Amino acid sequence: MLSAFTARPIIELKPRDKSKIESILAHGDRVLVGLNTGALRIYRLNELPPTTTTPTLTETPNKTANGDSTLPSEDSTLSHTSGTASTATTASRDAKPPPAAPAPGEPITKPTDLLREVERFSTRPIEQLAMIKEANTLVSMSNYAISLHDLQTFEPIEAPLARTRNATTFAVTSNILKDPMTGINEIISRLAVAVKRRLLLWSWHESELSPDVTEIVLSEAIRTITWANATKVVCGMNSGYVIVDVETSNVEEIVGPGSIGGVAGGQTRFGAVSAAGMGYMGLGGFMPRPLSAKLAEGELLLAKDINTLFINDSGKAIEKRQIPWQTAPDGIGYSYPYILALQHPTKGNLEVRNPDTLSLLQTVSLPNASALHFPPPTLSLAHRGKGFHVLSDRAIWKMDATDYDSQIEELVDGGHLDEAISILAMLEDALLKNKTETMREIKMRKAELLFRQKKYRESMDLFNEDDVNAPPERVLRLFPKIISGDALGIEEVKEEDTDHEEANGSANGAAEAPGGNAPAETSTSPRPTGGFAKYLMGHRKAQNPETASIASVKRAPDADDAASIHKGKPNDDNAQEEKDLMAAVLELNSYLAGARARLQRVIDPATGKLKPRKSQSGSTEEAFKSLLASSRQAGDDQLEKDLQETFKLVDTTLFRAFMYSRPTLASSLFRIPNFCDPDVVNDRLVAHNRFNELVDFFYGKKLHRQALELLRKFGSPDEPNEAAPNLFGPQRTVMYLQGLPPDMIDVILEFSEWTLKKDAKLGMEVFLADSENAETLPRDRVVEYLGRIDTGLEIEYLEHIITELNDMTPDFHNRLVELFIKRLKDMEQSEEWDRLMGRLLRFLNESWEGSRQYRLGGAFDLIPKSGMSDGL
Repeated sequence: MLSAFTARPIIELKPRDKSKIESILAHGDRVLVGLNTGALRIYRLNELPPTTTTPTLTETPNKTANGDSTLPSEDSTLSHTSGTASTATTASRDAKPPPAAPAPGEPITKPTDLLREVERFSTRPIEQLAMIKEANTLVSMSNYAISLHDLQTFEPIEAPLARTRNATTFAVTSNILKDPMTGINEIISRLAVAVKRRLLLWSWHESELSPDVTEIVLSEAIRTITWANATKVVCGMNSGYVIVDVETSNVEEIVGPGSIGGVAGGQTRFGAVSAAGMGYMGLGGFMPRPLSAKLAEGELLLAKDINTLFINDSGKAIEKRQIPWQTAPDGIGYSYPYILALQHPTKGNLEVRNPDTLSLLQTVSLPNASALHFPPPTLSLAHRGKGFHVLSDRAIWKMDATDYDSQIEELVDGGHLDEAISILAMLEDALLKNKTETMREIKMRKAELLFRQKKYRESMDLFNEDDVNAPPERVLRLFPKIISGDALGIEEVKEEDTDHEEANGSANGAAEAPGGNAPAETSTSPRPTGGFAKYLMGHRKAQNPETASIASVKRAPDADDAASIHKGKPNDDNAQEEKDLMAAVLELNSYLAGARARLQRVIDPATGKLKPRKSQSGSTEEAFKSLLASSRQAGDDQLEKDLQETFKLVDTTLFRAFMYSRPTLASSLFRIPNFCDPDVVNDRLVAHNRFNELVDFFYGKKLHRQALELLRKFGSPDEPNEAAPNLFGPQRTVMYLQGLPPDMIDVILEFSEWTLKKDAKLGMEVFLADSENAETLPRDRVVEYLGRIDTGLEIEYLEHIITELNDMTPDFHNRLVELFIKRLKDMEQSEEWDRLMGRLLRFLNESWEGSRQYRLGGAFDLIPKSGMSDGL
């Protein structure tokens, strides 16, 4: 799946050399090798050119030569280290003169050069090596005792260290801590040694070894030690694990499954007693060695047999499933950002796993490999990506980390998108060329993959994530033209293409294969410009071209069933296709709503203008990039135009999606400022006889003439039209006209005429309504207009504005009197005539006594004499 590490052999013992490698210590460009003979060899690691093939490995040195080479201190960041088992005695020095450094321009031909050999460093095998860098001290274990040596001269400082007889393992750590008394930061190094049940602790303050030795007695013999942090150490025993606070001497049991520690019933991850554990007990009581390794972010991994437990540096279990090991590893470790497990030397396999997903990413074959060695962890990036070492009794390999960008690219090219996302999330930004954009691109491909697998909700949720915010153009290419439109609508693909893709069906996230290989995810996601519809196409002879992208997606077929895929039932296929499209469109609505909300942060939907940059939260440039398919440099004018086009695409697509999935919701989009394409909306609503929504849309887009013509078309006939029965009559037109501003008086007068003729009382509500629009209409225009239609309507309007709105315009008063008198002249004497005369007289009295706005002499001239004698 992945080439996270490459094995580079750097040291190999020659056949004539009877020594065996027991331990190593690597730091900087130096590699210290402890042998079973008690000799210590110091090598210089050469950096070979990238194109240089691996040369013949370093030969065994001549043990009869002498040399005085010293070992420079490592130039790296202060760090935390840990070790694993050994002994020490007195040392002597016999070594070969160190080879000269290559001249400038001279090619390097060997991976390592032997600088020195201290032949009598110990009388027994050197089982473990570590260093206290700040104290210039080399710590070793040999013959079940701990010794301290000078790191440069290798002269013994204390060999063996008092009270360490019968030691089985040790571990060291160095940290910067604040002195509680002075508040000053200082470097504190600690050495923890396991001597049967006793945990012995030494400490160095800066470079001075403290004379105080702390002893903590545990319940049984300690087999492994790992520093969890600066003050706590995890001890592995046959019965389980404990975490010890070295400052307070407090000991807490770590609770875990099966052989890890005290879970009720002693059950394993499979809910039953471990068959492997029973087998071990049957073989002379052998107990697997408890393994532990420090991970990142204050986590540790505990492993015993095939059981595992993740804990924090306080010893509390972390909710994470167990690593699916097929066999118990001989050693475990961590090299940023991967978990490593070394299988038994008979297998010689190194497994590389993702600590998040626990998937097996790589298996490296290393013949007879028996132990792992890691550089000291550090708070900085100094050691990240520098690899680690693996050793057998005859060879040492340096495991070089592949460039992280190359690792991610390899996972993506292999279709392992979940693994790529997981690893990217763990990596520091500084270790990648552009982590943010890479993560965004991979997540978009993952969303496309989910779409292909008919996981439409998960797909759209991922497209809509804050760190993804996929451009609408990319998402809409997944959909057919009925949803995305002609500009982005996908095209049908050849049947042979779909055959190939469908036959490569995936099991992304499936269980690990029995052979130890990681599961293969789906094939590589298509590039953004290619769309994703071809993966969803079925094998049909004829389909609806507008819904052709959403089709029944088969699971990975068996070989025997491959031929039967092409024999699907057309009717069933079409029904399934429509069902899939409906499901996809329903989820698309949520993505489009999210995209619309993001657009509104940068552009005003009412005006179509860019919002001021200072009013936007977060990175404006990042917001623009997420909304636009291309991130070309452009001025504000071009940017505004591009965003308007994107907004138009989003709103028009949202309209199409509503019309396909939830037609009743389409009108809700028209009640807010929107960028819907009028032509698309008109065509689609007319095709579906949804004229009520079309009127709402025209109103929102200020296309008032088109809306009123539509209302007149369906409202003015004598019988309602079956296509729009709810628009019959003048009611809807009157309501529409009442919502128009006074400056649209020409349109108001034009389209109110038919309403007045159809229902004068209702039509007059346009002019008589108790609303700001009605009261602010140009009254002279209205009076003139109504007079042309019916003087009775003119009288009604004049009475309204004079008596109700208190209009003092003399022309209106005189005109009303004139109209009253003319009507009286044209009418026969009757009750109606009497009522009209009464209205006139009351108006004359009230108006004369109030404001005297009319010409009294002219009015009396118009009034018939009989009327005057009767009324005055």
